[in-house]
Amino acid sequence: MSDLHLAPDQPATLDCFLRFLAGRARAARRLYILGDLFDAWIGDDDETAMHRAVRAALRELTASGTECALLHGNRDFLIGRAFLRETGCRLLPDPCRILIDGEPTLLMHGDRLCTDDLAYQRFRRRVRNPLVKRLFLWKSLASRRAIAADYRRRSAEANSAKTATIMDVNQQTVVDTLRRHGATRLIHGHTHRPADHVHALDGRAVQRLVLAEWRAGMGEALSHASLGWRRLPIA
Repeated sequence: MSDLHLAPDQPATLDCFLRFLAGRARAARRLYILGDLFDAWIGDDDETAMHRAVRAALRELTASGTECALLHGNRDFLIGRAFLRETGCRLLPDPCRILIDGEPTLLMHGDRLCTDDLAYQRFRRRVRNPLVKRLFLWKSLASRRAIAADYRRRSAEANSAKTATIMDVNQQTVVDTLRRHGATRLIHGHTHRPADHVHALDGRAVQRLVLAEWRAGMGEALSHASLGWRRLPIA
Protein backbone atom coordinates (compact mmCIF):
# COMPACT_ATOMS: atom_id res chain seq x y z
CA MET A 1 0.00 0.00 0.00
CA SER A 2 0.99 3.62 -0.34
CA ASP A 3 -0.25 7.20 -0.32
CA LEU A 4 -2.42 7.11 2.79
CA HIS A 5 -1.55 10.77 3.44
CA LEU A 6 -2.62 10.49 7.07
CA ALA A 7 -3.45 13.90 8.53
CA PRO A 8 -5.38 15.23 11.55
CA ASP A 9 -8.05 16.69 9.27
CA GLN A 10 -8.72 13.25 7.71
CA PRO A 11 -9.97 11.25 10.72
CA ALA A 12 -11.93 8.74 8.64
CA THR A 13 -8.80 7.63 6.77
CA LEU A 14 -6.86 7.41 10.02
CA ASP A 15 -9.57 5.25 11.61
CA CYS A 16 -9.64 3.04 8.51
CA PHE A 17 -5.89 2.46 8.71
CA LEU A 18 -5.92 1.78 12.44
CA ARG A 19 -8.70 -0.81 12.00
CA PHE A 20 -6.73 -2.43 9.21
CA LEU A 21 -3.60 -2.70 11.39
CA ALA A 22 -5.59 -4.19 14.25
CA GLY A 23 -7.42 -6.65 12.00
CA ARG A 24 -6.67 -7.83 8.47
CA ALA A 25 -3.00 -6.83 8.52
CA ARG A 26 -2.36 -9.36 11.29
CA ALA A 27 -2.94 -12.17 8.78
CA ALA A 28 -0.11 -10.97 6.54
CA ARG A 29 3.44 -12.19 6.76
CA ARG A 30 4.76 -8.81 5.73
CA LEU A 31 3.29 -5.35 5.10
CA TYR A 32 4.99 -2.93 2.72
CA ILE A 33 4.09 0.78 2.90
CA LEU A 34 5.59 2.41 -0.19
CA GLY A 35 5.75 6.02 0.92
CA ASP A 36 3.50 8.90 1.92
CA LEU A 37 2.06 7.13 4.93
CA PHE A 38 1.71 10.67 6.29
CA ASP A 39 0.66 13.80 4.44
CA ALA A 40 3.55 15.54 6.18
CA TRP A 41 6.27 14.35 8.56
CA ILE A 42 8.33 17.13 10.08
CA GLY A 43 10.43 14.99 12.42
CA ASP A 44 10.24 12.07 14.81
CA ASP A 45 9.86 14.50 17.72
CA ASP A 46 6.42 15.66 16.52
CA GLU A 47 4.24 14.19 19.27
CA THR A 48 0.74 14.85 17.96
CA ALA A 49 -2.08 12.55 19.04
CA MET A 50 -2.37 11.14 15.52
CA HIS A 51 1.32 10.30 15.33
CA ARG A 52 1.25 8.61 18.73
CA ALA A 53 -1.76 6.51 17.67
CA VAL A 54 -0.10 5.40 14.42
CA ARG A 55 3.18 4.54 16.10
CA ALA A 56 1.39 2.51 18.77
CA ALA A 57 -0.68 0.63 16.18
CA LEU A 58 2.39 -0.21 14.09
CA ARG A 59 4.22 -1.36 17.21
CA GLU A 60 1.33 -3.70 18.05
CA LEU A 61 1.32 -5.02 14.47
CA THR A 62 5.02 -5.84 14.41
CA ALA A 63 4.83 -7.31 17.93
CA SER A 64 2.07 -9.64 16.69
CA GLY A 65 4.47 -11.19 14.19
CA THR A 66 3.70 -9.26 10.99
CA GLU A 67 6.79 -7.57 9.60
CA CYS A 68 6.39 -4.02 8.36
CA ALA A 69 8.71 -2.31 5.89
CA LEU A 70 8.56 1.33 4.81
CA LEU A 71 9.78 3.43 1.93
CA HIS A 72 10.15 7.18 2.22
CA GLY A 73 7.64 9.16 0.17
CA ASN A 74 7.87 12.72 -1.01
CA ARG A 75 5.75 13.84 1.98
CA ASP A 76 7.37 11.78 4.77
CA PHE A 77 11.04 11.39 3.81
CA LEU A 78 12.04 12.67 7.27
CA ILE A 79 10.83 9.52 9.02
CA GLY A 80 13.90 8.56 11.00
CA ARG A 81 15.48 6.15 13.42
CA ALA A 82 13.33 7.03 16.42
CA PHE A 83 10.14 6.23 14.50
CA LEU A 84 11.60 2.93 13.28
CA ARG A 85 12.82 1.99 16.75
CA GLU A 86 9.47 2.75 18.36
CA THR A 87 7.35 0.96 15.76
CA GLY A 88 9.57 -2.00 14.92
CA CYS A 89 9.31 -1.11 11.23
CA ARG A 90 12.20 -1.44 8.79
CA LEU A 91 13.20 1.30 6.35
CA LEU A 92 13.95 0.13 2.80
CA PRO A 93 15.97 1.93 0.14
CA ASP A 94 14.12 3.38 -2.83
CA PRO A 95 14.19 1.47 -5.12
CA CYS A 96 14.23 -1.88 -3.34
CA ARG A 97 14.51 -5.18 -5.23
CA ILE A 98 12.91 -8.24 -3.65
CA LEU A 99 11.91 -11.72 -4.84
CA ILE A 100 8.23 -12.71 -4.83
CA ASP A 101 7.73 -16.34 -5.81
CA GLY A 102 11.17 -16.16 -7.38
CA GLU A 103 10.30 -13.17 -9.58
CA PRO A 104 12.51 -10.09 -9.15
CA THR A 105 10.18 -7.28 -8.09
CA LEU A 106 11.11 -3.64 -7.68
CA LEU A 107 9.42 -1.54 -4.99
CA MET A 108 9.44 2.25 -5.33
CA HIS A 109 7.49 5.22 -4.08
CA GLY A 110 7.27 6.39 -7.68
CA ASP A 111 8.26 10.04 -7.66
CA ARG A 112 11.70 9.27 -9.08
CA LEU A 113 9.98 7.88 -12.19
CA CYS A 114 8.30 11.23 -12.98
CA THR A 115 11.33 12.54 -14.81
CA ASP A 116 9.35 14.85 -17.13
CA ASP A 117 8.64 17.06 -14.10
CA LEU A 118 12.01 18.77 -14.07
CA ALA A 119 11.06 21.35 -11.45
CA TYR A 120 9.99 18.66 -9.00
CA GLN A 121 13.14 16.59 -9.58
CA ARG A 122 15.30 19.64 -8.83
CA PHE A 123 13.30 20.31 -5.68
CA ARG A 124 13.56 16.64 -4.65
CA ARG A 125 17.35 16.66 -4.93
CA ARG A 126 17.57 19.86 -2.92
CA VAL A 127 15.38 18.85 0.03
CA ARG A 128 16.89 15.35 0.24
CA ASN A 129 20.35 16.83 0.73
CA PRO A 130 21.53 15.64 4.18
CA LEU A 131 22.62 19.15 5.18
CA VAL A 132 19.25 20.64 4.20
CA LYS A 133 17.42 17.97 6.19
CA ARG A 134 19.65 18.54 9.22
CA LEU A 135 19.11 22.30 9.12
CA PHE A 136 15.35 21.81 8.86
CA LEU A 137 15.25 19.43 11.84
CA TRP A 138 17.20 21.94 13.96
CA LYS A 139 14.30 24.38 13.67
CA SER A 140 11.51 24.51 16.24
CA LEU A 141 8.40 22.40 15.73
CA ALA A 142 6.35 25.54 15.18
CA SER A 143 8.71 26.70 12.44
CA ARG A 144 8.72 23.29 10.80
CA ARG A 145 4.92 23.13 10.82
CA ALA A 146 4.72 26.55 9.17
CA ILE A 147 7.27 25.56 6.51
CA ALA A 148 5.46 22.29 5.79
CA ALA A 149 2.10 24.06 5.48
CA ASP A 150 3.59 26.60 3.08
CA TYR A 151 5.18 23.81 1.03
CA ARG A 152 1.85 21.97 0.71
CA ARG A 153 0.15 25.19 -0.41
CA ARG A 154 2.79 26.02 -3.00
CA SER A 155 2.91 22.40 -4.19
CA ALA A 156 -0.85 22.38 -4.79
CA GLU A 157 -0.60 25.64 -6.74
CA ALA A 158 2.29 24.35 -8.86
CA ASN A 159 0.60 21.02 -9.57
CA SER A 160 -2.58 22.74 -10.72
CA ALA A 161 -0.58 24.34 -13.52
CA LYS A 162 1.07 21.10 -14.69
CA THR A 163 -0.25 18.74 -17.31
CA ALA A 164 -1.30 15.19 -16.43
CA THR A 165 1.49 13.81 -18.60
CA ILE A 166 4.23 15.71 -16.76
CA MET A 167 2.97 14.47 -13.39
CA ASP A 168 2.86 10.82 -14.48
CA VAL A 169 5.80 8.43 -14.86
CA ASN A 170 8.03 8.59 -17.90
CA GLN A 171 7.67 5.31 -19.80
CA GLN A 172 11.32 5.14 -20.83
CA THR A 173 12.42 5.81 -17.26
CA VAL A 174 10.27 2.89 -16.13
CA VAL A 175 11.88 0.53 -18.64
CA ASP A 176 15.40 1.80 -17.90
CA THR A 177 14.84 1.38 -14.15
CA LEU A 178 13.58 -2.18 -14.51
CA ARG A 179 16.51 -3.06 -16.76
CA ARG A 180 19.07 -1.49 -14.43
CA HIS A 181 17.81 -3.47 -11.45
CA GLY A 182 17.15 -6.71 -13.30
CA ALA A 183 13.46 -6.77 -12.34
CA THR A 184 10.40 -7.99 -14.24
CA ARG A 185 7.78 -6.35 -12.04
CA LEU A 186 7.52 -2.84 -10.61
CA ILE A 187 5.16 -1.79 -7.82
CA HIS A 188 4.83 1.89 -6.93
CA GLY A 189 2.46 4.62 -5.81
CA HIS A 190 2.78 8.43 -5.84
CA THR A 191 0.79 9.13 -9.03
CA HIS A 192 -2.61 8.23 -7.50
CA ARG A 193 -3.48 6.42 -10.74
CA PRO A 194 -4.08 2.79 -9.75
CA ALA A 195 -3.77 0.46 -12.72
CA ASP A 196 -2.00 -2.63 -14.02
CA HIS A 197 0.38 -1.88 -16.91
CA VAL A 198 2.46 -4.04 -19.23
CA HIS A 199 5.70 -2.73 -20.73
CA ALA A 200 8.02 -4.22 -23.33
CA LEU A 201 11.54 -4.78 -22.02
CA ASP A 202 14.16 -6.33 -24.30
CA GLY A 203 11.61 -8.45 -26.13
CA ARG A 204 9.59 -9.59 -23.13
CA ALA A 205 6.58 -8.28 -21.24
CA VAL A 206 7.09 -6.83 -17.76
CA GLN A 207 4.47 -5.65 -15.30
CA ARG A 208 3.93 -2.34 -13.50
CA LEU A 209 1.35 -2.22 -10.71
CA VAL A 210 0.35 1.24 -9.49
CA LEU A 211 -1.09 1.56 -6.00
CA ALA A 212 -4.15 3.59 -5.06
CA GLU A 213 -4.38 6.68 -2.89
CA TRP A 214 -6.39 6.38 0.33
CA ARG A 215 -9.10 9.00 0.82
CA ALA A 216 -12.37 9.63 2.67
CA GLY A 217 -11.97 6.58 4.87
CA MET A 218 -11.42 4.18 1.96
CA GLY A 219 -8.20 2.48 0.92
CA GLU A 220 -6.70 -0.35 -1.04
CA ALA A 221 -4.00 -2.92 -0.48
CA LEU A 222 -2.31 -4.96 -3.18
CA SER A 223 -2.09 -8.48 -1.80
CA HIS A 224 -0.03 -11.45 -2.91
CA ALA A 225 -0.94 -14.93 -1.69
CA SER A 226 -1.21 -18.47 -3.05
CA LEU A 227 -3.92 -17.36 -5.48
CA GLY A 228 -1.74 -14.60 -6.90
CA TRP A 229 -2.22 -10.83 -6.89
CA ARG A 230 -5.42 -9.17 -5.70
CA ARG A 231 -6.46 -5.59 -4.98
CA LEU A 232 -8.21 -5.60 -1.63
CA PRO A 233 -10.58 -2.76 -0.72
CA ILE A 234 -10.00 -1.44 2.81
CA ALA A 235 -12.83 0.34 4.64
